[in-house]
Parts: sequence; C-alpha cells; structure tokens
Amino acid sequence: MKLGYTLAFSALLASTAMGAGAETLRWARAGDSLTLDPQAQNEGPTHTIAHQIYEPLLLRDETGTIEPALATQWAPSPEDPNIWVFKLREGVTFHGGESFEAEDVVFSINRAKSEYSQMKELLTSVVEVRAADPLTVEIVTDGPNPILPANLTNMFIMDKGWAEANGAVQVQNFDGGETTFASTNANGTGAYKLVSREPDVKTVLTANESYWGKDQFPLDVTEIVYTPIQNAATRVAALLSGEVDLIQDVPVQDLQRVAGSDGLVVRTAPQNRVIFFGLNSGAEDIANDDVDGANPLADLRVRQAMNMAINREAIKQVVMRGQSQPAGVIMPPFVNGWTEALDAVPATDVEAAQTLMDEAGYGDGFSIQLDCPNDRYINDEAICQATVGMLGQIGIKVNLDAKPKAQHFPLITQSQTDFYMLGWGVPPMDSEYIFNFLFHTRGGDRGSWNGTGYSNADVDAMIVSLASDVDLANRDATISKIWETVQGETLYLPVHHQVLNWGMKSGVEIGVDPEDQPKIKYISLN
Repeated sequence: MKLGYTLAFSALLASTAMGAGAETLRWARAGDSLTLDPQAQNEGPTHTIAHQIYEPLLLRDETGTIEPALATQWAPSPEDPNIWVFKLREGVTFHGGESFEAEDVVFSINRAKSEYSQMKELLTSVVEVRAADPLTVEIVTDGPNPILPANLTNMFIMDKGWAEANGAVQVQNFDGGETTFASTNANGTGAYKLVSREPDVKTVLTANESYWGKDQFPLDVTEIVYTPIQNAATRVAALLSGEVDLIQDVPVQDLQRVAGSDGLVVRTAPQNRVIFFGLNSGAEDIANDDVDGANPLADLRVRQAMNMAINREAIKQVVMRGQSQPAGVIMPPFVNGWTEALDAVPATDVEAAQTLMDEAGYGDGFSIQLDCPNDRYINDEAICQATVGMLGQIGIKVNLDAKPKAQHFPLITQSQTDFYMLGWGVPPMDSEYIFNFLFHTRGGDRGSWNGTGYSNADVDAMIVSLASDVDLANRDATISKIWETVQGETLYLPVHHQVLNWGMKSGVEIGVDPEDQPKIKYISLN
C-alpha cells in the first residue's frame, strides 16, 4: 500500500467525519453508484444509494419480505384482473417540500418504461398507468400479471414537477455518456436527502426531517458519508482503524482478521446473486479472437468444453477461501424455478473437454479476450485470473482485460464483448426476471443484458407468456421448460452463488440484506 495514498485517504475520511457524533455512519464498499438517476441503471450499488434517497411503492425488508413503502395496499381489481390497484400513503412529501401524489407514480413508471431506462424489462406487461384519484394508482397489464408487485421493489418514484422543472423528464442515456440534472441531483421521499456528491470519491446524505416513517424505523443514523474504496487492503484498513463504520465487502482473506478485532463484527449471509461468464455464441464471427471468418463460441462443443474446464471447487477454496457455493445454473436458490437438479455443478474434466475441442476442430485451441470488472463482485478479477489458467489447459489462450464496472458494463449492453463476467441478482425472486434480461432476443423492451446473441422465437414466446399466466402450476411448468431448453445450449458458464460478508463496528445493528442493499433507516446504533 502506498503511504501517500493511505495518508490522503485518511485525510479525506477525517474531513468528512463528524467527530464523536455517533449519529454519523461512515460507510464504504468497493464501487460507487453509477448514477443518481433512479431509472437509468439496473445495478446493485446504484440501487443501494437510491434506496436511501428515493422510495418504491413496495420494499423488500432485510429478510427479503415485501412490505409497504409508498403504497400501503395493493391488490388486483375485483372488476378486472388485468388491473392492479395501489393505494398510496397519505401525507408524504418530497425532499423539496412537494406533495407525493398519484401523478408522480404515473410519471415515474412511464419514465421507467422509456428508451434509455434499464428498468423497462420489469414493466414489459404494463400497457397503461393511470391515477384514479390523488392517492390511487391503477396499473393495467396485458393480461393478469401475478408477480407485478415483486417487480416494483426497485422502481423508484420521482416528483413529476421537479423533473419537468429541471429538464429531467427523459432518463439519462448512461451508455451514451450523457450527464443530466437527474444523474447529479436528487429529490426523493426517502429517509435521507442528498447533501453533496463527488462520483467515485464521496457522497454525503443527511436525515430527512420530514420523513413519513419517523415512527416506524430506528433512523438512528442522521448523516451518511459513503466512500467507495476499490482497493481491498485500504478498505479493510479503514475499518480496522475506525475511519469507517461499515464495509459491505470484507475481502475473504481478511475475514478472520476483521472478526477477531476488538469492537468489530462480521455478519454473513448467502446473497441473491450468481457470478458467471457470458459467451457471444450468436455472431458468425467475433472480433476478440484469432480465428478468421468463424466464431469458435458458436460451436456448442466449445462452450461445453469451457464449462467442463472451469474448476469451481478450486475457485471456491483458493480464490474465495470457502466463501462461495459452486453453481450449475445462473439462478440463485432464492428464485422461483430453482431446483437442485438444475444447479448441479458440472464435473471438472479437462480430458473430456479436450476431446470436445478436438471434435469441434479446435484441438490446437484459439485465443480470445475476457472482459472482467475489477470493482463490482467479490474477488472478480481474481476469479477471472484463475479462469484464464483453467481454460489454458484446453488450449484456449485468454487475454484478460479488467476494468472498473462503469467501463465494463456498457461492453455487454452495447454488444462490444464476446466473453465477459457478469453477476446477476434477482430482486423479484422469479425466473421471469432472468429470462427477460438474459435470454430473450435483444431488442425492444427485453434482452438488454443478453450479450450472448441467443435468439429463439419459441423461447421468446414462452418468456412473454409468463407475465400473464395466472395458472401458477402451468406457469412453473413453462419456467421449467425454458430452463431445460437454455441449459442445453450452455450460453453462460456459471461459477458460484456469492456469499455476503459485511464488516462493521459492533454497535452497528443491521441484518445482512440478501440483495446486498443495506437500507440505513433500519440501522440501530448501540
């Protein structure tokens, strides 16, 4: 660790701390929010900051249970099963003093359905949103949608008037490099208000004195100083020295050190997230390899060989120090549709993998670039480095290009990568969410993260049917059939289910959220 960097970082933290004031929470994790526009990016750390400032209609608490937020009641209309009716909370105001009403919900959901929003796949069945009265919203779907409420837990509500007055009606074009008023400013109904923001440096929030939930949540924290610290050693040092109070991602190699330190605790829980690699199998030729006029990833045998060459148990023991669960499917066990059979981990078999490479005509291997983030998932770059060596055993020479998530993710959404790491959480806890984003043909309101090039009209039709099938047994059968089909294609190479390790001062009381999204209003300080 460079001394100058350490001293500079310590000075930064000292300048933002509030002395001995126990009401300030100094919080750090590896990466920052990508934007303050609450509908521009469907990404965990971005949602995490948004949850402090903005609120959805419904919220998942620390146990994953859906509870009321800006809506107090919700149910299908007794007159029309294609309509969900939401009764809104009375007396809520935005941070700027504006009243929260149904027109804000209508505006926000329609905004989330627009071109540049990465939240639109969650709303594919929504055909209309309307205000029945100032505190009643009706969401009309294309056929009855039994899981619509589960799709709304990260759907944040903005003030319509504020957005119009500040030129923020349109969602930020994040992938296009756009900066907007909504990407750098915020006005929500949440427990905390934005004070200042320096992207990738520091975000400061203060308590919303007019918050509707004052009598419902601890709200012991009155100021939040959030500092992204990409370097793992620096992040741990900040916790050990008392410069920060909470870090979300304790490096696996430092778990015992943190847990054994006086005044600190480590809280652990399985995360609703799978880490995997994506393969561009749909292109006739790809740019980032040394094979002219062909795409080796288009051959199922090559994809199967790569899957068999990855030693997930070795990654668990060596890279993750036991802190992961090897996976056979890109679906967490939390999710409707998951089965032990689907999640059976492929046996590592280098000899059989080499035979498949020979049969595919790539016995001498080929070279390809692997794109990997270095500040998003636990040991992300180290997992990629381990995978490079494993694939080398079957002749695939992998050139690793690791970069911050802000540069990595657009490679996937803009089809600029052929082999990439991605992690996927499933907030609605239903397979439809995975299918919409990762398997449906890219285009329109679906498939925005499908970097594989996979397109199957029959699968697309089954995916679309899930949004309006109220026969849950039939719906589950469709989900099972989709998984059976796509698993046979080996479009993704699952690595493991991620395990969360949060480190904190012993006086900070908070449960580990399976979405890796601490909601600071729940924290008690003892």
